[in-house]
Amino acid sequence: MTSELVQPGPRKFVLFDVDGTLIDAADNQRRVWRTWAERYGLDADEIYRVALRTRPMETFAQVAPDQDPTQCLAALHELEDEDVRSGVYASFAGASELLEALPSGSWALVTSNYEHRVRGRFARTGLPFPRVIVDAAAVEEGKPSPVPYLLAAEQLGAKPEDCLVIEDAPSGVEAGLRAGMTVWGVNAPIRVAGVHRHFGSLREAVPDILGFASGTRPDGSTAVG
Repeated sequence: MTSELVQPGPRKFVLFDVDGTLIDAADNQRRVWRTWAERYGLDADEIYRVALRTRPMETFAQVAPDQDPTQCLAALHELEDEDVRSGVYASFAGASELLEALPSGSWALVTSNYEHRVRGRFARTGLPFPRVIVDAAAVEEGKPSPVPYLLAAEQLGAKPEDCLVIEDAPSGVEAGLRAGMTVWGVNAPIRVAGVHRHFGSLREAVPDILGFASGTRPDGSTAVG
């Protein structure tokens, strides 16, 4: 009896945040929260500042404690779903090149958004979609908890120490660090505290991310930038 030669799986894995990392959705998010704030007669700029730091239910508790949070969330979801259908989206330079070059099964998405919206944005921008996505519905604890990144690693069959997290926001960076992973920051003008490496843009990071995935570059413990 003969057995088939089994090809070894990828030894390194890359876990991507979505909004602000692969997809440029800042204007869309600001527009959605502005419309939501106007519905409730609230200051749009203040709402957005809070929303950037918290999950929606936490935002509502801070900015609209007298409102039904379930209704607040339903209104927000309605606006976000409409934005996915009609809003203008763009991926960051280098995103398509990067995702197309990564080996299948070596990368995943870890997002505080919902899968159907991410799929819609990826379809609009032509980005490939991975096998594994951990979204807001998949976990009870979102970033900065390490749970989302640990779940993504588990679903990929990866050890945390073999994973590279690509993030743009402090809460995501903290989540990756708490998960025991290498964390690189992109698309931020200044270095986010804690990252192992900092890149001003995603495109700048593409060669090094591909190098990490192939095991041909250092693990990122040396800071640059």
